[in-house]
Amino acid sequence: MDIWRVNLREQTLQREAVPEKWDHLGGRGLSARILLDEVPPTCEPLGPYNRLVLAPGLLVGHMLTSCDRISFGGKSPMTRGIKEANAGGSTGLHMTNMGMKALILEDQCRTDAKARSGWWVLHLSLAGARFEPADDVAGLGVHDTAARLLKRYGDKVAMALIGPAGEMRLAAAGIQSLDKDRVPSRIAARGGLGAVMGAKRLKAVVFDDAGGKKPPIAHREAFKAAQKVLTANTLDHPQTKTYQEYGTPAMVQMCNALGGLPTRNFSSGKFEGAETISGEHMRDLLLQRGGESEPTHACMAGCIIQCSNTYGGEDGKAIVSPLEYETIGLLGSNLGIADLDTIARLNWEVSDLGLDTIDMGASLGVAAEAGLMAFGDGARGLQLLAEIRQGTPLGRILGHGAAVAGRVLGVQRVPVVKGQAMSAYEPRAIKGTGTTYVTSPQGADHTAGNTVRAKVDHLDAKANIATSRGAQINMAGFDCLGACIFAGFGFMVKPEVIPELLHARYGWQVGPDILQVLGKETLTLEREFNRRAGFTAADDRIPEYMRTEPLPPHNSVFDASESDLDGLFNW
Repeated sequence: MDIWRVNLREQTLQREAVPEKWDHLGGRGLSARILLDEVPPTCEPLGPYNRLVLAPGLLVGHMLTSCDRISFGGKSPMTRGIKEANAGGSTGLHMTNMGMKALILEDQCRTDAKARSGWWVLHLSLAGARFEPADDVAGLGVHDTAARLLKRYGDKVAMALIGPAGEMRLAAAGIQSLDKDRVPSRIAARGGLGAVMGAKRLKAVVFDDAGGKKPPIAHREAFKAAQKVLTANTLDHPQTKTYQEYGTPAMVQMCNALGGLPTRNFSSGKFEGAETISGEHMRDLLLQRGGESEPTHACMAGCIIQCSNTYGGEDGKAIVSPLEYETIGLLGSNLGIADLDTIARLNWEVSDLGLDTIDMGASLGVAAEAGLMAFGDGARGLQLLAEIRQGTPLGRILGHGAAVAGRVLGVQRVPVVKGQAMSAYEPRAIKGTGTTYVTSPQGADHTAGNTVRAKVDHLDAKANIATSRGAQINMAGFDCLGACIFAGFGFMVKPEVIPELLHARYGWQVGPDILQVLGKETLTLEREFNRRAGFTAADDRIPEYMRTEPLPPHNSVFDASESDLDGLFNW
């Protein structure tokens, strides 16, 4: 495996040996190491000194269930700190087949008189790199862009691409990859890395792994044995069946029962229309509608959990894939919308623009608070999304996410930490996840350490400090492996399968705590980058209104002490 380094200004590719201190890392941890080594932490996120790093996890390449995720990393234009966002799909698999430990995109494509194009496609294959003009797809949504590029390069390729939001360098723009059906539905959504790619004048990176092969395995029989254990443990876990049947929308009823479902711009934790937007209702609806509707769908080849879905309309034709819990929470209950069809149409517009549905749901919630739309008015929500597509001043304000929208519109209730919107777990009701929002180097992000399933009193802030710490360490470790958050079901039944897989794959002798070792190293690297970027303890704080404004139905506030928050990473 090599490091592939592309200088965008010079349009050159170098294949380099992996430095020794990078070798044991993958995914999020490798991205953090590269960024700390090569990117000035105080640089402008949309300037030439920022890097965009694509790093498959350590276990990517062999279709282990839920373990083929790709990490994108860079300095975030939203948080202005380090950022990693990961996704399923086929990109990571193709990269490992091509022998890439990581792809580093440095500098920016030319925009001066010497440039032959305003926008570029970077095509990578075993033959090398070539740059091709992409002006014919500039301005197109991700679905039309993907269709044209698949027609141009063939349907065997993988790709990472941006939509109009990334081209406009909006801070809520993500980077999308193709799923197993070649739909650009798998988005590395958070933190604005799509804007970083747009600033580099790249519309897409195409990966053609023709002639490639799976990464080598040091001990093949041992790998097969460990893989068998992981598969069996995952299938036997009771949560697997729940997610196979209902997907992530299974969380709607659970979070509503906990009083932690964001409602009407995070003003309540309980939504009266929760049942009609629940995973149970959605499954019944999709089975009834048939056609292209799929209540169970895999985002990665080889995944046995298959928690994704394709949401079809009344005619059975697909509206969007997937419709996830986070989207239902932020574009649904958070906007007072209790109709799945409406949420699905909002979801499609946001996704086609190449935006993060979490930050856009929060941004529209702030807009509703400011009187630009009524809660429950999905038609008006679609009109505001159209403003983003048109690039109007209002559209650009909303497209930069909830933090910018709140400042411009003069709204106090803005659910963000480090400039990034909170996911669909109200931190005043689910305080472990709230603690993760506050302390994670990544900004408010449930995937950095969600505690909603922990056996703990979710309203007890003190008890949730350790819960958040453990979840953040483990999740950073899983992100190094390239494992989906739900892979933890199988891994944690028998944690020793992780060192067994790493030994079989690489020949490494690692301890039983390797997941935590990787997680702690990753978090240490990320926090050091943010420290050098100017972050202090003051950045690890909840919005003030969440400390003073009680949240119905429990009438709780976020009351974790500053000393507990500041000491969370003291291992």
